[in-house]
Amino acid sequence: MTTDRLDFAVALAKKAGELGVDYFRKLDTLTVTKKGHQDLVSEADRNVETLIRKELAVSFPDDGILGEEHGIEEGSSGYTWVIDPIDGTANFVAGIPQWCVILACVHQGNVIVGVIHDPVAGETFKAAAGHGAFVNDKPIKASDSESLSNGSVGVGFNGRTAVTDAVNAVGALVSEGGVFFRNASGGLMLAYAAAGRLIGYIESHMNAWDCLAGMLITREAGGVVMEQDVNNSLYHGARVVVGAPGVFDALKEIADSSFAPFEGS
Repeated sequence: MTTDRLDFAVALAKKAGELGVDYFRKLDTLTVTKKGHQDLVSEADRNVETLIRKELAVSFPDDGILGEEHGIEEGSSGYTWVIDPIDGTANFVAGIPQWCVILACVHQGNVIVGVIHDPVAGETFKAAAGHGAFVNDKPIKASDSESLSNGSVGVGFNGRTAVTDAVNAVGALVSEGGVFFRNASGGLMLAYAAAGRLIGYIESHMNAWDCLAGMLITREAGGVVMEQDVNNSLYHGARVVVGAPGVFDALKEIADSSFAPFEGS
């Protein structure tokens, strides 16, 4: 059943990604105004999420759905889909090809399916609980780095928590000989951590639709993920710390010392 849902989610993410790319290519045809591009990404966000919701309603009519654009629809099956139609909208609106479609499925407080699809690069990161992690059907594994000075760490920034959270984290990381990476898509950075491209990722607060899929994929790839109350994170978001086994403790230390107390409950 779980792998069936994964296969469905992969196909749906690709279909949603095609629609997103159609909008992304229209950026070149617009008069270059901030409002014009912003209107386009807002329309793309809404319509991609609508497509996803319609497909889910047909195939899994009793499942709940939580999405960034249209909120939560309660279900009766015990399953809830958590969706971000376009993660990395700042990149999207600027014409930067670093954005993705994110789908996760939660059952009884556990994330059982996660998909992060980058339609421009043609990469689909995916995992089902207990079945390993893959990109385009090739197995992936977290980095074997044992030092913050060996590899780059994704550092997230959001408008909901103190600016000093990210500033402190970058300072602490650099002082440990580390290198920070940011591409304005938390979903993709989590996928890169799962694939060993980054040695970890930290952010003081992420919404469920941005992080649940990536945390599952990272765990299935052998990375270490800070434990979460998944049901609570659906409504309040989560603090995110993931890393290669050899650097997770050091990343957790940086997060604990850099981030203000999490108000996620």
